[in-house]
Amino acid sequence: MNKLKSVSVVICSGIIFFSSCTSESNEAKKETQDSLKSVPVKTIVLKQEQVNKNIDYTATLIPFKEVHLASASPGKIEKINVEISDKVEKGEIVALMDRTNLETARLNLMKLETDYKRMDTLKKTQSIADQQYDQIKSAYDIAKNSYQFLLDNTQLKAPFSGIISGKYFEDGEFYSGAPIPAVGKPAIVSIVQINQLKALVGISSNYFPMVGVGMKANIKSELYPDMNFNGQILKIYPTIDNATKTFITEVVIQNDNLKLRPGMFAKIQLNLGQGNAILVPNIALIKQTGTNDMYLFVNKNNIAIKTPVKTGRMFDDKIEIIDGVKEGDEIVIVGQNKLENQTQISVIK
Repeated sequence: MNKLKSVSVVICSGIIFFSSCTSESNEAKKETQDSLKSVPVKTIVLKQEQVNKNIDYTATLIPFKEVHLASASPGKIEKINVEISDKVEKGEIVALMDRTNLETARLNLMKLETDYKRMDTLKKTQSIADQQYDQIKSAYDIAKNSYQFLLDNTQLKAPFSGIISGKYFEDGEFYSGAPIPAVGKPAIVSIVQINQLKALVGISSNYFPMVGVGMKANIKSELYPDMNFNGQILKIYPTIDNATKTFITEVVIQNDNLKLRPGMFAKIQLNLGQGNAILVPNIALIKQTGTNDMYLFVNKNNIAIKTPVKTGRMFDDKIEIIDGVKEGDEIVIVGQNKLENQTQISVIK
């Protein structure tokens, strides 16, 4: 009987041992299978880095000032005193219109001026009625204004110093007042000021609090790679475009040597000073097929989460992340091309 008990104990022990070994073997097998299912990757934990906040934009240069000079009334052009590329000074007579009406107005003004002075003398001695004096004064004022209007539109003067950029008529031709196809406005000549230029730059709304009037700008042109041109923000438009989420700044550029010309492209850099930014290696970013959208994979408990991000400026082999991830997030930097959303991963140290 005792022998039977001993054999029974041994058999039971063997069963327990076998069962335990089988359980451990299954767990090891499961871990191996899970390991085979997961994708090996390398990751980094994001942190804030100090950077120089420079923003770069490309813009087309335009004249600082531009005017399409024309008479307010149609008429014969008597003489144009300039040619394209001529320099003109502020107040210089650029063109003369037919002066027949001007001469008539001048003679009428002289007559009324004489009458007015005579009546003014009589008024002081109370020799005429107030009504009679008021009538001649009113006629004199109207004649004076009419003469000045004709003078301004007969002698076309440059409103600022600049260069003639367009001439659309010749001496003796009739100016009708119709728009010129080249400029889309009525014009006899066009004048531009190019010793200063300007550029309209659309800046991301993220930088709106950092940008101010008077902020310095550095301008470069591909035509002069070794030259820098100085500029500054002259105006900031008050609204943000709802579609592009940008606001317009007007940058004025010094061009005393006249190297730059309207119509050229230029790279405009604004220095916003020192600041913190989240930077990720360029290789970590993946572009969504068929779009310009970018995304990263974030490690959440060894599960890769596909996370859309908004990018900013480039810093050598890194790029700024403006939105989508935050400091402390762990992102995949090697092996991300093998991942899909919620893929299981194993981090290689």
